[in-house]
Amino acid sequence: MSWILVAVFLMVWTVVSRWKNRRLYSLAKQLAPRSIALPFVGHAYRFLGDDEDRMETFKRIGREAQEKSGLISHWQGNRLFILVADPEPAEVVLKTCLDKDDLTRFFRVLIGNGSIFAPVPIWRPRRKLLALTFSQKNLNSFVEVFHRQSSVMVEQLRSVAGKGTFSMWKYLTGYTMDSVCETTLGIKMNVQMKPEQPFLKAFENCCRLDAKRICQPWLYNDKIYKFLCTANYDLHSHSKELIWSFMNKIIASKCVSMKKEENVESNSSYKCTQDWKTFLELLIESPGGYGGVELREETLVIVLAGTDTSAVGTAFTTVMLAKYPDVQEKVYNELQEVFEGSDRPVTPEDLPRLKYLEVVIKETLRLYPPVPFIVRQVQKDVTVPSGITLVKGCGVFISIWSIHRNPRYWGEDAELFRPERFLDTPLKHPAAFMPFSHGPRSCLGYQYAMMSMKTALATLLRRYRVLPIEEKNEECEQKVKNEPSERNNRSRELRVKFDVMMKDVDDFKVQLDLRI
Repeated sequence: MSWILVAVFLMVWTVVSRWKNRRLYSLAKQLAPRSIALPFVGHAYRFLGDDEDRMETFKRIGREAQEKSGLISHWQGNRLFILVADPEPAEVVLKTCLDKDDLTRFFRVLIGNGSIFAPVPIWRPRRKLLALTFSQKNLNSFVEVFHRQSSVMVEQLRSVAGKGTFSMWKYLTGYTMDSVCETTLGIKMNVQMKPEQPFLKAFENCCRLDAKRICQPWLYNDKIYKFLCTANYDLHSHSKELIWSFMNKIIASKCVSMKKEENVESNSSYKCTQDWKTFLELLIESPGGYGGVELREETLVIVLAGTDTSAVGTAFTTVMLAKYPDVQEKVYNELQEVFEGSDRPVTPEDLPRLKYLEVVIKETLRLYPPVPFIVRQVQKDVTVPSGITLVKGCGVFISIWSIHRNPRYWGEDAELFRPERFLDTPLKHPAAFMPFSHGPRSCLGYQYAMMSMKTALATLLRRYRVLPIEEKNEECEQKVKNEPSERNNRSRELRVKFDVMMKDVDDFKVQLDLRI
């Protein structure tokens, strides 16, 4: 008898739920994919497998969305999401739906209400402070730091140059973390001089576990997740505590040093020679009265996002330069022209002159955006240019990966690596290229990241030739001379895996040869 009551209850619950959410079901049917949604899990079964499998699933969904005018429905458990693979509806969503979807609550376990995931009322005032840090005056001041830290990286790479295949990842994350901590927190971490950095490993653990959990709606409930995945739950908790402890020490250290400087200035004629203030200093001095929790949230965002975004972008660009030696040779010739064959420091005035290097970075970010997807919550009906109305209550996956490869905006060679496309013609739509998002909540650190990446690559490539892992030096040199257009004749797709920041499955492995 009890099972009959349970069956009746489930039937009634299903009928009532479908009636209450009939507009969502109607939208889902209108944009239905070819795959079938199963009871309770929806389409989430498609994400079974490892990180690479999940990324492949997102690619397939994105390609199908492109065939359906850029929109496709996807049930993640009992939540309806619309995946967007076209810049026109993406721009409307990103300008009107400013709240991040509830899926980001998993990331908020670590970051809290840091501005990247914060509710709109918290995000707005904090963004205004962040904008002051990334003024052009400050950005130009940061270039000296970028060059100094990238020079440290180049020296560290001497130990592996000419010795075969290795991963660039730890060298680049060390560079970006040292740069971010010094420019935005005012603290010299010297991460590059330390062989291991537990903080970065802990961050990678949290990102990997959260990205996996997002694709498994049966683990959304915290109690179920703790019960079924105890080891992952404990690892995430331990990693979070390590990160929090690390950031609390940074904040405490900065507060102490600022107090000392204030006392010295008030008791003498000493004046600080630095003519810009870091983001952490602005937060500490702000009239908003940020406490320890708020300071930790925002410093976490700036350190984690700033470190990984620039590192991933630089790492992918390095791998692409290794795979396409003709492109690398053009970049090197440009560097020789701008720096006149010298090894002098990179200056703010040099960066705008590195036009070809910039389009190489942009083309890499187009094909391999560090953050391949962003999510938003629809809190009121939104009608996109095609006439379809996204109804209140649904979530939206903006597939930056798919938008960047949409042939309607990038041509039939959208899947190919061709940096010259950024020189040939202007964008067909302002949201067709958005490696750092688009609209009011786009990343303020875009120029910061570009300047950091250009400085690091300019310093690296003047010293080393980057080689792919599967080819010998002689073969690469022959391709530079005889086959400059080979990149247009065959696909060289990198294997990537789904994470908060998309990564190379092969861990960004290359070879280096000294140029000088």
